[in-house]
Amino acid sequence: MNELPIALIGRELGLREKQVHAALALLEDGKTIPFIARYRKEATGGLDEVALAAVRDRAELIRELDRRRSSILRSLREREVLTEELEKRILEAPTIAVLEDLYLPFRPKRRTRASVARERGLLPLADRIFDQGEIDPGAEAAKFLDPEREVGSVDEALAGARDIIAERISEDPGARSRIRDLFLREGILRSKVSGPLEGEGSKYRDYADCSEILSKAPSHRVMAILRGKKEGFLTLHVEPPQEKATAILELLFLRRRRRRGPASPATDEVRSALEDGYKRLLAPSMERESLSAARERAMERAIGVFAENLRHLLLEPPLGERTVMAIDPGFRTGCKVVILDRSGSLLAKEVIFPHPPPRAVQEAERKILDLCERFGVEFIAVGNGTAGRETEEFLRGLGIPGDVPIVMVDEAGASVYSTSRAAREEFPEEDATIRSAVSIGRRLQDPLAELVKIDPKSIGVGQYQHDVDEKALKRKLDEVVEISVNAVGVDLNTASIELLSRVAGLGPKLARSIVLYREENGPFRTREELKKVPGLGPRAFEQAAGFLRIRGGDDPLDGSAVHPESRGIVEAMAEDLGATVEDLIRDPHLQERIEAERYVTEKAGLPTIRDILAELAKPGRDPRREFELFSFAPGVTKIEDLRPGMSLPGTVTNVAAFGAFVDVGVHQDGLVHKSELADRFVRDPAEVVRVHQKVEVTVLNVDLERKRISLSMRKRLEVADGEARP
Repeated sequence: MNELPIALIGRELGLREKQVHAALALLEDGKTIPFIARYRKEATGGLDEVALAAVRDRAELIRELDRRRSSILRSLREREVLTEELEKRILEAPTIAVLEDLYLPFRPKRRTRASVARERGLLPLADRIFDQGEIDPGAEAAKFLDPEREVGSVDEALAGARDIIAERISEDPGARSRIRDLFLREGILRSKVSGPLEGEGSKYRDYADCSEILSKAPSHRVMAILRGKKEGFLTLHVEPPQEKATAILELLFLRRRRRRGPASPATDEVRSALEDGYKRLLAPSMERESLSAARERAMERAIGVFAENLRHLLLEPPLGERTVMAIDPGFRTGCKVVILDRSGSLLAKEVIFPHPPPRAVQEAERKILDLCERFGVEFIAVGNGTAGRETEEFLRGLGIPGDVPIVMVDEAGASVYSTSRAAREEFPEEDATIRSAVSIGRRLQDPLAELVKIDPKSIGVGQYQHDVDEKALKRKLDEVVEISVNAVGVDLNTASIELLSRVAGLGPKLARSIVLYREENGPFRTREELKKVPGLGPRAFEQAAGFLRIRGGDDPLDGSAVHPESRGIVEAMAEDLGATVEDLIRDPHLQERIEAERYVTEKAGLPTIRDILAELAKPGRDPRREFELFSFAPGVTKIEDLRPGMSLPGTVTNVAAFGAFVDVGVHQDGLVHKSELADRFVRDPAEVVRVHQKVEVTVLNVDLERKRISLSMRKRLEVADGEARP
């Protein structure tokens, strides 16, 4: 850590050096981001998870730069081409791009036209021409004729010299830096059709003749065009203003080298080499770099969108401990019905056929009503896949006693869970369809506890997720899951292995050990008992304990987020008030008498004391919103039921850079383009909507052929000529 430029990281991220230093020290000590953010606020000055991740990521980039720097220096030393000046420039290189530019002329490479010319002894000729002195290029070239080296004419000699100069210009660090900036700043992205846009290619029609400044192109458009190229439907190029590129290179290699007075005849040769070097070598290289940079930006944006959507999905409000009937709907194979008790355990299972013929429908009615009565069903969860709306309509027509609420549940990824090892271990005797129904019901009871069992990529809230770097995506999504789990807290006595493994400091191995210990010894009575779990040492306990909850245990503080290391502070507060810890938690009036400043120590500052007081007020509080009921418009179950101008309730299923997808209950999500999200300019859809948000939308247009639905959330709309318009 001492080798890292802490001041630089601080300036880049807008943080104090002390904050950066503390964050890096804690991270290098093995502390997790959730633990540092929650329990080490004094050390870091209150840095949250986002800031801590930014410090970590920037430090990793710097370390990667230093590793590459060391590798390059070692290579140059071994080949004895490292000069003091070159070493100084390499040590001062601020980015990977600059570092690679410096290394490029020395990088081992395949045979090129320039290397062939050097083998033929034409390097001295190239040097004399490149110097643009008072020479006659033809006369100079005649001196290098050598049939044995395949230099049989003046033209061949000059061509070889130009090849050497062209490569030299294309590898010049200054030229590459200037041209790179031009490509990145003003490069125009142009895409063209490379084949018939039919079938799979039809989705690229909007990009058939696209032209825009690459740096300003929206991330989703960049990703779409790159995918179109990869699939062979599009060709694309990046071209900066040609006159500016020429001016830059002439300034670097012609005007500054030319002596006063008339131009040297050699200048024409250099100009010719310059044009060739730019067109054949430098421009293609910069085009690849600029496209790569654009792809990196677009991937970062896509990963960010996915992560934010996932966060909202994981933190959806839970129904809580209610008896639930869950239905995985279907037509041909019927609907799989399960009953889950208040803790999510499977009580009963059934298969019904609630769709014609009539005899099957009557039998389905009888089974549903019987199950509701026998198990005291409080809520019904219906998967939103095939036959979901039809099944919901069937249930609403039954007149179930007690007016049991019916909730449509997003079943994305339920089938992935149903065939996973975790599902097989939990329900070894059940088939995948029953496991899927269980997953749907548990998602209603507690979305976070159930969704952690599924690979985040399978939940379906991403944007071009298959086009981004898989490793970077997984890391970001895993981080979001970990932060979400620790923000909510985990019940130590009921949590699954998958949920426990996401707790700071644990992981799959310790999570499994905790569950095995729980099965063998019964429920944990205190968090201190965790220390008896095989393999769970002091470091893991320190990080995990504060995020684990024991409800109804021997220690009332174990049901809160108060860390065991702060127990002494709470006991001191209680003692000063002449009360017990239990009294302190139970009595708000006692809490109001606590003077936070009195309990500040070197280790526990005011932020920690305030967190403790907040926990005493609401022990183990759940940061998620309250659960609210939602239902789709009755009678609207398929895309053919939609008409322009219709106002419908819906739920946001996905947020992308270009808008939001909304489920209005017709088995096909509609798109609210970002221009239709509000009666104002919207730069980022995430400013206005989030995944699973309940919204009211107006149908703008329905394309039955392509199954596309255009929606609006704007208030000022009117309908004319069969379309709704602003």
